[in-house]
Amino acid sequence: MKSYMIFILVAVTMMVPVQLEQVLASSIERGFVFAKTNCANCHAIGRYDESPLAIAPHFRTLHENYPVEALEEALAEGIVTGHPSMPEFTLDGAQINDLIAYLKSLE
Repeated sequence: MKSYMIFILVAVTMMVPVQLEQVLASSIERGFVFAKTNCANCHAIGRYDESPLAIAPHFRTLHENYPVEALEEALAEGIVTGHPSMPEFTLDGAQINDLIAYLKSLE
């Protein structure tokens, strides 16, 4: 009986990293889709592309200026910038987590 329980425990423990990796991959993918849909008209959202709007920072370099996690509050409250071409965005918790996951994947 004990060996059966140990087997189950080992099997479950081995599945957790795979499931976590799949959840994280899904979050990154959703963050990419959000960025492509809402941000790519102005920002470079990939590893090698250029921003269509010259003053819009590349997403791949955001982490060079400050921790990407610091964007969570701004994304929740609504990002407002000093130039008129940037629309105000307010994201829900899931969207924030997904976009942050995607931005971190670019580091």
